[in-house]
Amino acid sequence: MTTERLIRIIAGAFVMLSLALGIPGSPIFVSQWFLAFTAFVGVNLFQSGITRWCLMEDILSKLGVKRGGIHG
Repeated sequence: MTTERLIRIIAGAFVMLSLALGIPGSPIFVSQWFLAFTAFVGVNLFQSGITRWCLMEDILSKLGVKRGGIHG
């Protein structure tokens, strides 16, 4: 699996988890402040699309994951 696929999986998982923790109707609701994490993930995706730099990609590469996508 490449960094590009893992980043998409990680971002999707973070969004789903933060929505589940931040929406009052959710069975695992904690606080609406978890929605700020959803926004954080979105801003990071937007930023990486514009600048072509992603911290998670650098982290995964240092952990030995093969680069994929634009850089691969």
